[in-house]
Amino acid sequence: MKYRRPQYSEVLERMNEPRKFIQVLAGPRQVGKSTLIDQVLAECHLPHYLYNADGIDENDTDWIRRIWESVRIQMDTKKQKDAVLVIDEIHKIKRWSEIVKREWDADTHNHRPLKLFLLGSSRLMLRKGLTESLAGRFELIRLGHWTLQEMGDAFGWNLDEWIYYGGYPGSAGLIKEMRRWRKYIKESLVAPAVEKDVILTSNIYRPALMKQLFELGCSYSAELLSLTKALGQLQDAGNVTTLSSYLEILNQSNLLAGLQKYANDEARRYQSVPKYQVYNNALLTAYKGTSYEKDRIDPQIWGRWVESAVGAYLLGEAEEEGYKVYYWRERSDEVDFVIVRQGETIALEVKSGRRGMNSGLPKFCANFHPKRALVIGTDGIPFEDFFRMRIEDLF
Repeated sequence: MKYRRPQYSEVLERMNEPRKFIQVLAGPRQVGKSTLIDQVLAECHLPHYLYNADGIDENDTDWIRRIWESVRIQMDTKKQKDAVLVIDEIHKIKRWSEIVKREWDADTHNHRPLKLFLLGSSRLMLRKGLTESLAGRFELIRLGHWTLQEMGDAFGWNLDEWIYYGGYPGSAGLIKEMRRWRKYIKESLVAPAVEKDVILTSNIYRPALMKQLFELGCSYSAELLSLTKALGQLQDAGNVTTLSSYLEILNQSNLLAGLQKYANDEARRYQSVPKYQVYNNALLTAYKGTSYEKDRIDPQIWGRWVESAVGAYLLGEAEEEGYKVYYWRERSDEVDFVIVRQGETIALEVKSGRRGMNSGLPKFCANFHPKRALVIGTDGIPFEDFFRMRIEDLF
């Protein structure tokens, strides 16, 4: 695939600039990290060395030192003034950040201009290593799920197709075969992400419970379900505290979030019933969808898919743009999404075939006085425009 993600130019620019920081490309599985680095290396005129930790014994912590030293020897032998070292799936090696810190600092001390690019799909492991050992030494380049703009440019998808099938580029050629598409999402994307990137790296003591919670949460995307009621639908034993911690881990892995209710009181937020929200609508469709043709013509069902797509888009931009996402509900009054950044609040109501306008937005405004209260969809910002805009423009 020749399509280049927007981060391509940023990565190429940093690869060509003088050695400053370790560059870390992080994002969920199958969003194009390896493809992007291959594209950049093809255009980079510097000598480069690419290694992949996938398949390396996780306990072989000396592997990083060995490949690093081999690159140094080649640089000296070939009289290369500078070079680029790329290590993919770095998080699969135990204590990787300690070794990287030692070798990076050694190059810095010896004035060796070897630039380092690290790729990883386990956000949890990357974050732990970066914050514990490499603080102040790295810059993070995030690659999230593919947007409407990207899926449209790369595959010619329209708005409805992106809302229903989400943003996994590898699945684009399978959407005409629903059974095959669903199998690919579950077995090739979800299973490795949950079983390898989450369960094996997060001290999950009840993996069966984690998997069930993930599947249940995906099927409830854009809906509220208390953790107590969720327990009643899960077969494995557990408690609310366990589910809450597992849901937070899934959120940190860019898979599934449990949005909290917006409130002035921080304690009330944490005690609220979570609103489940997938990071990619493909996850909702894989676990809850029947068929595109059937779900698209049902106004209530399609309205839920649209709301979930809005939530997924908001979550996808949240960390990069520095805001948090909530919902609000009091009795029958609700606001679909509330985003907060540096004390500024924006209320967003999604209006589609799911329901008409309710009284939630004006009541929320009367109680909390947000900077803006906007409707996304009918009589507001068109969906096509919203999914192509940067959320920071709302502020």
